[in-house]
Amino acid sequence: MTDLINGDTLSRDTFNDFGLHVLSKGTVLNDQEISRLFQHQIEYVDIEDRTIEEPVPRTLETTVNPKWLPTVQPIYENAVKSFESLFAQALDDGKVNDAEVTAVLQPLLNNLQLERDVVSMLLLLNTQDDYTYQHSVQVGMLSYYLAAWVGYSNEEALKIGKAGFLHDIGKCRIADEVLNKPGKLTHDEFEEIKKHTVYGHEIILNSVDEPYLAIAALQHHERIDGSGYPHGLEGDAIHPVSKIISVVDVYSAMISQRVYQQKRDLLYVLKELYRLSFKELDPFTTQTFIKHMIPNFIGKRVELATGESGIIVMTHPIEFFQPLVQIGDRFIDLTIEREYEIKHVYL
Repeated sequence: MTDLINGDTLSRDTFNDFGLHVLSKGTVLNDQEISRLFQHQIEYVDIEDRTIEEPVPRTLETTVNPKWLPTVQPIYENAVKSFESLFAQALDDGKVNDAEVTAVLQPLLNNLQLERDVVSMLLLLNTQDDYTYQHSVQVGMLSYYLAAWVGYSNEEALKIGKAGFLHDIGKCRIADEVLNKPGKLTHDEFEEIKKHTVYGHEIILNSVDEPYLAIAALQHHERIDGSGYPHGLEGDAIHPVSKIISVVDVYSAMISQRVYQQKRDLLYVLKELYRLSFKELDPFTTQTFIKHMIPNFIGKRVELATGESGIIVMTHPIEFFQPLVQIGDRFIDLTIEREYEIKHVYL
């Protein structure tokens, strides 16, 4: 089992010790299938002869130009540039053209349906420039994913992606020197920043006939414990779509180098979201996001606090941050061997 690699093909049906059928003959193995075999404690499988050289486990270091990048990158960059003009339009006219928003967002979301590795995708596309515009595009992308993960249909998820795309449109009315201030905001400046939620609500109501898009802009800084703004709403008083956008808004901000001068470890960011899910962010929505993001770490190289380096081969459906790690020919289950801790994930 430890010798299996992505691309191996099963030459016969595979069953576990209880006789349960796990994988069929002809299955081409990838990270998820290999993890499934580990989960069923299957030690040996029969595979067809390999005809290609064994690949290196996929990381950002070894996959500098993944197959989707030439397609998605220009669409992403176009969306970022187009959002700048939407900002200007919102400031000048007090509204945005709904057809233009759809024309910018639809190609991006259509291509997103083909790419599962959201973690690597956002890191590869992310740059330090145009933070406000990039952040809006990223929140739109992630809102689409999270909406699907919590159970919305694809059609509804596309609309929620649009809500995420427009969530910060009210910032067009905030002075640049306040919006982009590198230092700490004064009390008055922060009060002005907070108004972007109200401004966005007004602009979207003037632009589209879908009220929850405007509500999402108004409420994406509300927190379930009542500590948010602009109205200090609590719990179920916050719209479900607003809860989705709140989670991805925080995530996108945290992975940005604008917020933290040094790049934060992605596992740290998800742990911080998990902590917030017990007080400020909706628990179901946040933990659904984490549950679906964590499997993207399978195949990634990690450094443990001991200094040892290994590969994540399986993640846990409940204990999100305690995966199965392979170090050489050893397997360390962090749900059991609690003294081990992941220090860094190499993406």
